[in-house]
Amino acid sequence: MISFRLLGFCLLGFAMMLATGCAGKTGTVQSQGLSDAKPVAKQIPAPAPPSPPETPSDEPVDPFARADEGAGEEYDPWEPMNANIFEFNLKLDRFVLKPVAKGYNFVMPDLVQVGVSNIFSNLRFAPRFLNNVFQGKVKGAGIEVGRFLINSTAGLAGFFDLARKVDLVTPEEDFGQTLAFYGVKPGPYLVLPFLPPFTVRDFVGFVGDVFLNPINWLVAPIIEVNNVPSVIARHNRLTSSLIQTGSRVGEVINERSRNLEKFQGVEEATLDLYTAVRNAYLQKRAQAIRE
Repeated sequence: MISFRLLGFCLLGFAMMLATGCAGKTGTVQSQGLSDAKPVAKQIPAPAPPSPPETPSDEPVDPFARADEGAGEEYDPWEPMNANIFEFNLKLDRFVLKPVAKGYNFVMPDLVQVGVSNIFSNLRFAPRFLNNVFQGKVKGAGIEVGRFLINSTAGLAGFFDLARKVDLVTPEEDFGQTLAFYGVKPGPYLVLPFLPPFTVRDFVGFVGDVFLNPINWLVAPIIEVNNVPSVIARHNRLTSSLIQTGSRVGEVINERSRNLEKFQGVEEATLDLYTAVRNAYLQKRAQAIRE
């Protein structure tokens, strides 16, 4: 039997993952793949003739509707709420995370920052491996095993990404992509406080990857599995909480520091950051699923 103790902490810990794409990681803009986004200029639509009022629909929004079922290519029926939360995340990055990341960048050499990023990536081996297996990608699963073994040993616990130097690379897989592989629809675009952007499907996948990572129930448990031992005793909740939260904060600051200059220009050149982030995220996710 699995009891989800510290579920609130789990969300809080991963909520700190601004570095993975929320405003904190992207240089005051949230989203993975924003580096691929092009500046988006605001456009004033031409006046349209008035249309008769629509009859209100009693049907609720389908959270797993196709992305193209909304207006245009992006299905964003919750845009007013999303935009407000986006602005909150943006301010949090601007006034809290970015200044801290600048101080961290001043004292921490680039080589160490890259190594820390590599270690965190190496620790997420299990979800990547399992999602390759779930999608029947035998070659990708094998490459993930090879990468983990090489980087964990010769690469000093993943500090050095030696596997990449021998061209042992494969597209990164997550549970959101696995759900897409089995035909689950993306659903609406979704922005949450402290978190990277998602579609509803990708948010379910994000939570799924938490459970697929054995560190979360075998090392510093935030998920309890009866009769399964863990490195840190399950009754020692404070220790697990401190380790998990500390590691998330450390990864966030490290990744934000690495991207200080990269996303500064995007923020300054893009007029409509919300739209740019949304489009970049949806396009990059679509590309990842095709791979």
